[in-house]
Amino acid sequence: MDVIEELQWRGLIAQHTDMTALRSALEKGPITFYCGFDPTAPSLHHGHLVAVKLMRHLQLAGHHPLVLVGGATGLVGDPRAKGERTLNERDVVAGWAESLRQQLERLLDFEGDNPARTVNNLDWTQQLSAVDFLRDLGKYFRVGTMLNKDIVARRLASEEGISFTEFSYQILQANDYLELYRRYGCTLEVGGNDQWGNMVGGMDLIRKLEDVSVHVLTNPLITKSDGTKFGKTEGGAVWLNPQMLSPYKFYQFWLNTADADVIHMLKVFTFRTREEIAELEEAVAERPGAREAQRALATDVTTWVHGAQATQRVEQASAVLFGKEDPHVLDADTLRDAVAEAPSAAGTVGMSVVDALVELGLEKGRSAARRTIASGGVYINNVKAADEEQVIESADVLAGDVVLVRKGRKNLGVLQLAE
Repeated sequence: MDVIEELQWRGLIAQHTDMTALRSALEKGPITFYCGFDPTAPSLHHGHLVAVKLMRHLQLAGHHPLVLVGGATGLVGDPRAKGERTLNERDVVAGWAESLRQQLERLLDFEGDNPARTVNNLDWTQQLSAVDFLRDLGKYFRVGTMLNKDIVARRLASEEGISFTEFSYQILQANDYLELYRRYGCTLEVGGNDQWGNMVGGMDLIRKLEDVSVHVLTNPLITKSDGTKFGKTEGGAVWLNPQMLSPYKFYQFWLNTADADVIHMLKVFTFRTREEIAELEEAVAERPGAREAQRALATDVTTWVHGAQATQRVEQASAVLFGKEDPHVLDADTLRDAVAEAPSAAGTVGMSVVDALVELGLEKGRSAARRTIASGGVYINNVKAADEEQVIESADVLAGDVVLVRKGRKNLGVLQLAE
């Protein structure tokens, strides 16, 4: 199949310009295309993966990707539906731009026969004087058209309105497309569907100045089967930076995908084939409790973003929580994330297991704790407690100075030992 058919099957296309012309250009190819990412935070989030996934499919089809990091547009801020953006300091934006560059270079192929290339729009935007901006760019934009763009119209109708700074953002983005056409022969811009108006503005600018027809293709906002937005953990955004959201929590986000949504998410966020996804769809229908599709989704996306080693650690952590793995294999950070929601209490080496059960609230009293141990229902680090006199030993202390105490298979507590 051609790449457009593949993207359509995966649900990665929302809007597009002349599809017949675009498909023809792709078939004649290879073409150069780009997608822009503004440093408005220190990290990308899971929503950005949709555009990156679209880019990766085009790259695998032989087309040449340009990854634009918005060192200039990040200083201005793309208009939001509600409220003016806070303008961040230049050094902050520069640091965020570098962080985004590093993340993106792990998500696409920057080596081999068809490597992606990173560009920064600060390289050409900072050279524009105010007069150049008005004469060379501004004269090609009709104010009426700019006012009619959805996000601008909504902001104008709101109490806070919109500043000239954010209103001008669409001209800067259009100029990016023009510069990339002139510098690299770029003839396709891809991006989120909320950027459609800005992207078409760039296409129109190239037509006016270069008398050339170029293309625009957007990916949809990913929603769940009930129509709500697919995103956010209890702690907030699903960040790709492991310091902002641990690989364990990232993995759990995907693992918790509903049965009604998981096949769609496999199409969008993984590179699994049609045959593989069909098998997983069958598994969801026949063995929903096994959650095979969710585990495939969580494994694939976590490996893509954080690497195979991180995925192995979080899968081991999941096994630890179910009593199926020796917790000694886990590092302190992964173990801490895995047991973050379990009840905890202070403990010491030499403390009796009976007292540990009571302190953690796993038993109401010492007599009940002794009976549970005697019946074989207590585990220390997933190993059955030997008898009622057992104590916590130094060999029981795991990375991060914790000991796992379990009553039965489901009731887990964490002893926090003083360092």
